[in-house]
This record gives sequence, structure tokens and C-alpha cells, in this order.
Amino acid sequence: MRLNGCEIIMEVLAEQGVDTVFGYPGGQVLNIYDALYKNQYRIKHILTAHEQGAAHAADGYSRASGKVGVCIATSGPGACNLITGLATANADSIPLVAITGNVAINMIGSDSFQEIDTIGLTIPASKHSFQVRDIDELAFTLREAFRVAQSGRPGPVLVDIPKNVQIAETEFVSEPKVEKTPDPMPDKELLDTAVEIINASNSPLIYCGGGVINGNCPEFIEPLAEKADAFVAFSMMGLTAMNSDSDRYLGMNGMHGHYASTSALAKADLIIAAGVRFADRATGNPDKFAEKAKIIHLDIDPAEHDKNITADIKIQGNLKASLKYILENIAQGEHPKWHETISKEKEIEASLYEKSDRMTAIDAIRTVNKLTEPDTLIATDVGQHQMWVAQEYHFKQPRTHLSSGGLGTMGYGLGAAIGGSIATGKRAVLFTGDGSFSMNLNELATAVSQNIPLTIVLLNNSCLGMIRQLQSLFCENRHMALGEERRTDFVKLAEAFGAKGYRAGTTDELEAAFKEAYQLNSPSLIECIIPSDELVLPTVPPNGSLDNIILQ
Repeated sequence: MRLNGCEIIMEVLAEQGVDTVFGYPGGQVLNIYDALYKNQYRIKHILTAHEQGAAHAADGYSRASGKVGVCIATSGPGACNLITGLATANADSIPLVAITGNVAINMIGSDSFQEIDTIGLTIPASKHSFQVRDIDELAFTLREAFRVAQSGRPGPVLVDIPKNVQIAETEFVSEPKVEKTPDPMPDKELLDTAVEIINASNSPLIYCGGGVINGNCPEFIEPLAEKADAFVAFSMMGLTAMNSDSDRYLGMNGMHGHYASTSALAKADLIIAAGVRFADRATGNPDKFAEKAKIIHLDIDPAEHDKNITADIKIQGNLKASLKYILENIAQGEHPKWHETISKEKEIEASLYEKSDRMTAIDAIRTVNKLTEPDTLIATDVGQHQMWVAQEYHFKQPRTHLSSGGLGTMGYGLGAAIGGSIATGKRAVLFTGDGSFSMNLNELATAVSQNIPLTIVLLNNSCLGMIRQLQSLFCENRHMALGEERRTDFVKLAEAFGAKGYRAGTTDELEAAFKEAYQLNSPSLIECIIPSDELVLPTVPPNGSLDNIILQ
């Protein structure tokens, strides 16, 4: 059948199983939106308040569901506003397809209205960027975008479609949904060597990253830990790879990680690193990271091998296949002395928290944690609250933690919570701070318009808390540009957007407010008043190690 470009876009989206797109209209996507109007029966469009919100919503949609998220923006400023969201997804290996409009090809380079070099801007922020210059290439390119986004190490792909391509016509033939390129299978000889090393170890540790989630293989982690008699540490992106109720779960490691987890990495004689990239926040000083341990690094992306930390065994390929083979072939381990060591580290960790006569952020997170269901989506923005959630919230199920890890994007959480809830139909809770929330609070309009069952827990310490902490620890208490003079009334703000607003100064007030808000099938916000001087502890200074850890 003969279709124009915009009709082809709709047909390919439907082919790929896309039922929801997030976006914001504009002049160079006007025809695309006209096609969306005609396809409302099969593709739902969510209007966000800002293109960055659309990208974050598509990101949250993908993280929560495991599917490819899709967002749409116009040329020029619309495309520019997507970049932060694309870079966020790229840093955390989240599969997205972003579609942008552009001026007609004959106008590109003429500085016409709302023209920008979209490809030049987005190449560094995405896995791949396409510009379609011929209508006959449109269907193939869109399908290729979905394939690339999902294959190998996932990531965001942008497809820029000039106006003349949108309105041109060509013959269209429907095709089956594209399949991701099969992952290469891991090398059996290397796996056998890994099995020998695991069998010979006395203090093994599994180190889980986001690749375990992306690779859909969390079900292998606890059985592997049981059989190897190992404990499990996590990067922030891997926190939901295992039920936190397990005695083998040590929590997040690194700069703001659990003491026991960070200490275990320093004391282990073997680290089985699954789907992690050994980022600087997790390793600290690379020369002192896991000095006593042999490292087996399992990852889909060979570029990550030896990039930050040198591994003894590097196994590239399908992570699920690697974990399955190792689980089936290692001997049953028994390491009683390792259990004694970890028990002592856990005792030290348990002694670090001191109860305050004021409601702290930790009190607030623990209060919320006991009131939520295990499948609740927990989103965060970036800052102290993000680290407290990673430390204190007890995740039970995969894909229930939506947070910007690699890029550390303030303002990420609200869009992600909206997208995740739409993708799954589940309730969402957003933990945020007064600084991060102020970045993209305009997406409250989206949450209200879509009637999202979302409870926002805003930990308000009346400053940019992480900056204050860093200035206190490393700038001799020279505090600068913390926003302490701001007087935003977040409860009134929420109500102005059409959400229910609460304020809590004690855990009893928070519990009462949250119980009511959590039952609503609409957005709500609870402002929690917490101290401005509360620190995220433990903390390891930048480029530090366990030798430099600050506990109190």
C-alpha cells in the first residue's frame, strides 16, 4: 500500500508493539501529530510539560517494563530539550527510540526557523543517531532503530525525520516485529576457568550491576550465591537484582554504599562481577579497589573489560548464559570463616545509625518502606535522598527502582515515575529533594492530567543537601549557592497543579499522610521537613578507599 512518511511512522510503531508514546508537539512534527490523531485507537500519546520530561518518561517506561520507550519532539529547541534525557538513558543502558522532526532537507544548513544540527548534538548523548533523507529509507531506519536500541548493550537511538520525508509517499509493506540481534555466546573455556577459580575461593563475592536487570537474569543471582556460598554486593543500578530480605544481600557498595558491602569488596578473595562497569563512584581509587581479589568480569560490552578495573578473567557475551553455566558447574561451597567476617561487618554497620529527636531522611524512608507493597515503583531524583533510598529502601522485585545512575540527572524522577506507572499500571512513589524536584516539577501537570497513582515524598532540608555535604567535608564548611533563601511552599504548589498536598514534621504525621495518599488513584505530595545538616554516611571521599571511609 502507498503511504506518506507520517503514516509509515505509525505503522512501524504499531509493528513494534508500541502502545504509548510521550512527547510535545511543534511545527516540524505537526504532520506526525496529525497521524497520531488518526491512530489514537492503537497508540496512546502522553503530552508532557517539557520534552525533557518526555524523554525521562520514556526512560521510566522502559526501566519498569523492559520494553523500548518512545518519545517525540519537534526540531530545534524540542530536539535540544531531549538531550539530557537521551544522555541519562545512554549512561544507564536504557533502550529508547526518540523521533524528532526537522526542517525540509533543502533548508538544512540555512539557519531556518527552529533549525539545529540534531545529529551533531545527539551523537555524543545516544547509542546511535539516524537522519532519514529519503522516504524509501524511512521504514527500514525506524525498524533498525528499534533493533539497535535493544541489541548488545542497550541504549537510546534517535531518528531525525525532515518535513519533506514526513509528507512524501512510497510503497509500504508491513513486516514482523524486529528481533534484537542475538547476543554472542560466552566462551566455554573461559567459563570453565571461571568455575575453577570460584571453586578454589574462600571468600567469594558476587557484584551485581544494571546489566543483570537489562539482561533479564536476576533469577540466577541468589541461587548462585547459595551454591558458591557467596555474599552479594550491588551497584546502584543493580539493587533490585535480588530480594533484599536475603541474608546474603549486602546492599550498594561504593562512595555512599553500605559499610558491609564496601568492606566485603575490600576483603573478598574473588569478585564475580556481573553486568557492572566499575564506575568511579563504585570503585573509588582503582589502584586500591579489591586488592586481595581475583576478578571475573561478565559483561555484554567488551569495551567495559579492563576500562576502569583490570579483571583476571573477562567473559563477553550473553549474561544469562554465563550465569546459568557457572551455576550449573560450580561445586557447592562452604566458607564459615567468610560468614564470620561478614557478620562482624554487618554488626559495625548496624551500630552506625544514631536515632535523632528530629525526623531524619532515614526515618522518613523507613516509614514509607513499611507502608508500601513490594511491587510499588520507587523512583528517585538525584542527591542525598537518592543515596538514602539506595541505602535504606528494601527492594523485593526487579525493575522497581527507577533512578539516574551514570549521569546523575537532577529532575529525572518525576517523569520516570509517570512513565513507569503508565507502563505497568502500578503505583509509584517518588523520593525527591527540594533541589531536584524544582528542576522538573512542571511534570506534576502531566501526572495530574493522566491521573497517575503517584505519591511524591519530598525530603525538604531547605538546601541543596549533597552540595552542602561536600562543602562541609571538603571545603572547610564554606557553604555557597545552596538555595537556602528559597521560600517555595510545596504543599500549595502541589495543590495549584491539582494534586493533594500534605506536610509532615514527624514520622507519625508522615505515616498518617502516606497511608491516606497511598490509597489515592491520583497524584499527591508529602513535604517532609528534615534537618539541613544530615549527612549521607558512610561516605568514601572521591578517589578514596576503605582506608578513608567516613563513618560518623
